[in-house]
Amino acid sequence: MRHSRGTARPVPRARARGLLACLLAPLLAASSLVLLPAAPAAAAGEVATEETTVPSGTGPDAVELDTSLFVPDTATADDPAAAVVLAHGFGGSKDSVRSDAEHLADLGYVVLTYSARGFGASTGQIGLDDPRYEVADLSTLIDLLATRDDVLLDAPGDPRVGVSGASYGGALSLLGAAYDQRIDAIAPQITWNSLTTALFPSQGTATGSAATTVAGTPTTTAAGTGVFKRDWAGIFFAAGALNVQGLLGGLTGSAPPTIDPATATQTLTCGAFRPEVCAAYQSAASTGTLSPEVAAVLDRSSPASVIDRIQAPTLLIQGTRDSLFGLGEADANARGIAANGTPVKVVWYDGGHDSTASDSVTADLRDQVAGWFDHFLRGGPDPGTPFLYPQPAGAQNALGGGGGGGGGGGRQRDAGTVTADSYPGLTGDPAQRRVLPVGGGTQPVVTPAGGSPAAYTTIPALGAISAALGGTTIEIPGQFARFDTEPLDEGVDVVGATQVQLTVASTTGTATLFAKLYDVAEDGSQSLPSGLVAPVSLTGLSTDPTAPSTVTVTLPAIDHRFEAGHRVRLVVSSTDQAYALPADAAVYTVGVADPASALSVPQVQGEGEPVAGSSRWFVLLGVVLLLGLLGWLAARVWGRRRERQLSTADADGEDVPLRFEGVTKSYKDGFVAVRDLSFEVRRGQVLGLLGPNGAGKTTSLRMLMGLIRPTAGTISVFGHAARPGAPVLSRLGSFVEGTGLQPHLSGRDNLTLYWAATGRPPEDAHMAEAIEVAGLGSAIDKRVRSYSQGMRQRVAIAQAMLGLPDLLVLDEPTNGLDPPQIHAMREVLQSYARTGRTVIVSSHLLSEIEQTCSHVVVMAKGQKVAQGTVEEIIGTGGAVLVGLADPADTDRAVAVLEGLPGRPAVERTDEGLVVELGDVSRAAAIAALVAAGVGVDQLSPRRRLEDAFLSLVGESS
Repeated sequence: MRHSRGTARPVPRARARGLLACLLAPLLAASSLVLLPAAPAAAAGEVATEETTVPSGTGPDAVELDTSLFVPDTATADDPAAAVVLAHGFGGSKDSVRSDAEHLADLGYVVLTYSARGFGASTGQIGLDDPRYEVADLSTLIDLLATRDDVLLDAPGDPRVGVSGASYGGALSLLGAAYDQRIDAIAPQITWNSLTTALFPSQGTATGSAATTVAGTPTTTAAGTGVFKRDWAGIFFAAGALNVQGLLGGLTGSAPPTIDPATATQTLTCGAFRPEVCAAYQSAASTGTLSPEVAAVLDRSSPASVIDRIQAPTLLIQGTRDSLFGLGEADANARGIAANGTPVKVVWYDGGHDSTASDSVTADLRDQVAGWFDHFLRGGPDPGTPFLYPQPAGAQNALGGGGGGGGGGGRQRDAGTVTADSYPGLTGDPAQRRVLPVGGGTQPVVTPAGGSPAAYTTIPALGAISAALGGTTIEIPGQFARFDTEPLDEGVDVVGATQVQLTVASTTGTATLFAKLYDVAEDGSQSLPSGLVAPVSLTGLSTDPTAPSTVTVTLPAIDHRFEAGHRVRLVVSSTDQAYALPADAAVYTVGVADPASALSVPQVQGEGEPVAGSSRWFVLLGVVLLLGLLGWLAARVWGRRRERQLSTADADGEDVPLRFEGVTKSYKDGFVAVRDLSFEVRRGQVLGLLGPNGAGKTTSLRMLMGLIRPTAGTISVFGHAARPGAPVLSRLGSFVEGTGLQPHLSGRDNLTLYWAATGRPPEDAHMAEAIEVAGLGSAIDKRVRSYSQGMRQRVAIAQAMLGLPDLLVLDEPTNGLDPPQIHAMREVLQSYARTGRTVIVSSHLLSEIEQTCSHVVVMAKGQKVAQGTVEEIIGTGGAVLVGLADPADTDRAVAVLEGLPGRPAVERTDEGLVVELGDVSRAAAIAALVAAGVGVDQLSPRRRLEDAFLSLVGESS
């Protein structure tokens, strides 16, 4: 049956009831949807997929929508199923949400995905979720579902249906629920409340009392106000403009498009956008201001304008790393929908438009959405409406930013989740707040003509990448005011939007400012949590610096822990490269109204819960102890069998702690990582494993530790086969491929927990010796998330040395250490070997291998190319340096050396004579010089280990 519909309208219903995509295609991730597991449901056996083109709209606005319908075999006319419509993010298509559709279909839902008009294979122009077009298309698709006998109906023409989507698709689900009352539940993610305030924000004021909720939404109340989010708007528009069908045909081999000169400007500059949307963007981009015409376009596509109509139970998922649609957008949606008496649940997660969520968080979000729909569409368990947010963590252990001034400071991925009873302010319980005093006084701030140069904070859509590439924000001297707290006596968790009252005067009566909270470490380095900035557009200001105006600024909502000893720094800048800036120069004076209570920071009390894949320490410890007990019982039961297996050992096993014999590791695709590797390491040696990237070093170490099995050959540790789980591996301590430390535990707790997992008595750990090796002093009792990379490295090495293992294996042990620490580590390893134990070090620092190790194995392309003492490797080929006791003997020495067999080449240098001995031994050369009466002060290899290494493996490797 073919359905078409024009303007979206409310549809009567029998009973009103109460994923992650970015803007650009390269940034699109599957809309994934936290932390309650999906409620049990009858799983589908087989899922059929129907590809259909669905007509929608009338007249010149008619389009063909490219759809995919996923129908589980459990959905039949006799047992119809609830349906879910999945909408994609801006720049995506129905394929962007396919994995989510398959997941929900496997849970027994009939799932409809489609490409929105102007995207993918669907026709039409982009209207930015215009109710007349995109929202009407959604109603058309719901009409289609209502005609199927395998879809459950609430009433004729009214299917049991939920809608979910991220970003562009998230706003569609909100608008759809407002215009079409047949929708029974929605799960919008990382989306907007007001597209106007999202693209023209001004956080000088905020909707909703920040004393009530945790994340006030920026407001723009009149045309001409707000600060244009220039970079994000440009990315947004470019993503739609690139959807011109055939525009790139000439580059792909198909016929180039024919463009009508009369419409060339529209086609080439507006792409797939509707003319009124294109005109709005061009106006904003050229003027940087919000005109009434632009506001009309944006307001029409904003859920804020119809939020009072939404009756469908709503799961709001918003990212903490999102400079496009911040946490305040979800705050406004939550307040507006809850005011209708509609159930609302708010979930924050570690990710957003600036940073893709981890795999485990993505899976949890997907299960959270499934659990929401299971209750409201199928009567499953009630997930409730608690407020979930990531466990706040400090900057130094953040991904995508850190103590070096990163623009993406945040938390360790999958650090855990906190559950509060409800989202503050929705049920009458206001957010809790703490006051932090600052110092700094009143300061002059200059805004340059044209806004250049401008401060740099983060790259839109690439926050984590920009932090990883540079990790540093740039504030222009003279263009900002700075206000610092004293070092914190204890950690402060900021969950939401901080407020501050500023005093501002301007020579022009207006001001454009950018406020942000930095986390300043003890060493003075600073990080900007999630790279978030609060733009503030102020008018009607005092022009008298002695009588400034007082304004309240709401900073972006963040989820961040300021550690004890750190400072909270408020920076108010006149520029930011991501926003449109005033053309005229001006001078502002900026201060805080009441320094003693300047910063009002929100805090939310809740119960900490681990994210999948991470655990709180006491849970992990309990599991470890249980596993230890089970391991002990298994050891007793199988002890005799193990003793028989261990009875066969090499006779020289105690003298040769490690032996590789013909070891090869190949993979199914034919790649050979290690080929016929043979070498042995004797007691008391410090052996360096050298080789370029891809030489097979790490693969060899992983086989040694029993993590992977060799394809051929044998590896013996103290004479016993080093197979996975072999008891002899308990004599081995290792640090390979990352520290593996739990960031929320102290260094001491990490060491204790690690040792508990071995099941061995605590007194055998030699904990004091390990802590002395770490050299952290009192820092050993601080949480690892506060450690620098070097500090974490030292704790990991101490962890490997717990129990004083007879064989110590370290992969790149000096990474993150400064020169004094490297020197100390060198002495530790050498003294450790002098006790009769053996050390193996894999490193790319040839100078450290040369100074630390007694023996070397050189690998290239999976094979051993040399083995021996460092001196032997250095002395293989090349030249020697001869130092003479009396420089007056130089001519006679040259004559003697050149007269040796093979006539060695001799070069005079300031250091002495450089001689290519060839086949002549060093002893023969010295004997010839002494016989000729030439005093020899020294004879040493001319080249370093680096020279030997390059000659052995080839510099091109």
